[in-house]
Amino acid sequence: MQAELAVPCQNACGEAPLWDPVLQSLFWTDCTGLQFFRFSPASGAWEMLRSGVEIYGFRKNRPGGFVITNLSGVWLWDLEGAMTPVLTALEGQPCQANDCTADSRGRFITATFYYNPAGGYQLGKLISLGPEGRVQILDDGYHLANGLALSPDEKILYATDTAARKIYAYDYDIETGLACRRRVLVETGPQEGIPDGLAVDSEGNLWSAQWYGACVVRYDPGGAVLGRVAVPAKQVSSMAFGRADLTDLYITTAAKPEFMPLMPQGYDPEQGPFGGPVYRVRTETAGLPAREAAISIGGARP
Repeated sequence: MQAELAVPCQNACGEAPLWDPVLQSLFWTDCTGLQFFRFSPASGAWEMLRSGVEIYGFRKNRPGGFVITNLSGVWLWDLEGAMTPVLTALEGQPCQANDCTADSRGRFITATFYYNPAGGYQLGKLISLGPEGRVQILDDGYHLANGLALSPDEKILYATDTAARKIYAYDYDIETGLACRRRVLVETGPQEGIPDGLAVDSEGNLWSAQWYGACVVRYDPGGAVLGRVAVPAKQVSSMAFGRADLTDLYITTAAKPEFMPLMPQGYDPEQGPFGGPVYRVRTETAGLPAREAAISIGGARP
C-alpha cells in the first residue's frame, strides 16, 4: 500500500494523531514546533488551533478537554487556558513523558524517557494514572519509551522502546490496571527503521510507524509482518485510524532531520524527503475508537 498526501503542512515533528468521532476531525501536534492542529476531511480544511504549547501525546478527557504529556509531565488542558499539572515528578525525578493511551476504565497510560545518545541517562518507567488520582508504576527499564496501545479486548498492553528497537507485549488486567509478563513481540533489525508510534486495529493487528524507515509496518498479534504502507517521508512518527468507519489511516511525519546512532545501515541523513505533512491510506480493516481518559483536577498521588 502507498500513503498519499492528506494535509500539506510542514511540521518539524508531527506526532500523536487522534481522531475525534464527534467532530469527525483529526487532531495532532507538532511537538518540536509547539503547535496543535485540526483537520476536517469533509471540507478539506486544516488549521493550527494553538501555538506555543508543548504536547508529546494526548487523549480526550471525559470531564472535558485533553490529558496531555510533555517534557514536564502530565497535564490537563481545555484548549484555551493554562495547563493544569497532574504529575510533574515521579520518585524524585522529572516526569518527562512521551506517548500515551487510555483504557476503558479511564486510566491514562504513559511512560517516561530520558534517552541521551551523547552519554549516560536514567531509564524510564511505564506508568498508569487512575481516575481517582493514583499513580501505578507498571514497569521500568525503558530507554526511549514511545508508542502505546491496547488490544481490542484490553487483555494485552503493547509498549514501544524506540532505542531498544522493540515492541513489548504485557498481560493487562483491566480490573486492577496492572501489567505483567513482559515479552518481546517485535524487534527490528539494524537495517530497518526504528519503531515509533503504535496503533491497533479491530482485528488485533499492530501498526507501527518506522522512523527512518519511510513506512508503517503491520504485524499480526504474534508479531509476524503482514505488510507495509510506503510513506514518501523518511521520518514516520505515528498514525491513527479515522473516517466514520475508521478505515482511513492518518500518518504523521517530521520535517526536521534527527541524527541519532539508531539510524539504520546505509541511511543517508543528509538527503530527504524527511517529512512534515500528514499522509493517509485506506485500509482493509477498521481501527478501534480511541479510548478516553477520565482524569480529574487535583493532581496525582503515588
